[in-house]
Amino acid sequence: MRTVLRLIARGVGDMALHPLAHTLGLAAVTLAVFLGGVFLMALTTVDAEFRVSRGETVWQVYWRPGTPLEQVRPQWDEVRRMPWLTRAETWTPDDALAALAKRLGGADALPSGGVNPLPPTALLVFSPREVDAGRWARETQSFLKNLPGVERVTSTPLKDEFGRMWRGVSAFVVWPSVAFLTLVLALVSASSVRLTLEHRRDEIEILKLVGARNWYIRLPLLVGGAMLGLVGGGAALALLHLVYRFVGPFFAVPPLLMELHFPPPEQAALLVAVPVLMGLTGGWMAVRDRN
Repeated sequence: MRTVLRLIARGVGDMALHPLAHTLGLAAVTLAVFLGGVFLMALTTVDAEFRVSRGETVWQVYWRPGTPLEQVRPQWDEVRRMPWLTRAETWTPDDALAALAKRLGGADALPSGGVNPLPPTALLVFSPREVDAGRWARETQSFLKNLPGVERVTSTPLKDEFGRMWRGVSAFVVWPSVAFLTLVLALVSASSVRLTLEHRRDEIEILKLVGARNWYIRLPLLVGGAMLGLVGGGAALALLHLVYRFVGPFFAVPPLLMELHFPPPEQAALLVAVPVLMGLTGGWMAVRDRN
């Protein structure tokens, strides 16, 4: 066990013995992971923006006939503050009766009893930018129906053909892209680590000549390769987070009005796990090539 721990410590310490080679290898891994992270962040942002509903839907709210306008007008003010509302039109019973009379060519639309039967009405136009448009519609309908005095709420379907199409095909676009990026990142990381360890060729040959076993030779190289991938992946992830923090606000202003999205946890973990695994692979290949 002591021998194993000593070899692990030696694998970490060897990085300081050859600073130039390891610095160049670390820079290559960090750059590759950082560029991959930028691609993932762009892909995540585009996917989130396309998933958001961008259509328009119209809602009509009818209060009970005879509901006092002193009760209805504050509710109209409250409705006008609802999110994603782009236009609101309201009619008192007298306004609705006048509009009806105008449509009838100026004829008297008031019934013979002299009581206006039309209710206070509101027409609301929304352009919701929601990922779950169905949940938004249910919550909006529940809110409007629960307003005091409301008798009926109707709405038109949300016209969001592009968002609906993207939500149906996004899985066939996002995950193949992530898989391809993982493959490229793996190849670049493994090659960088393997080239970084090339300077250890003479050391490997000497150890073989004195009869050292393969595991004794491999373990420090595997540890060194894994550390190179871990440090490079971690540094790239830190740089990516700085870009997200400082560049993100520039996307949230006109004309873009986009929210920059950091890669989700499983993809962020992939940016570190792949270089570590490929560092192990690169260390293994560096020894295998000498067999």
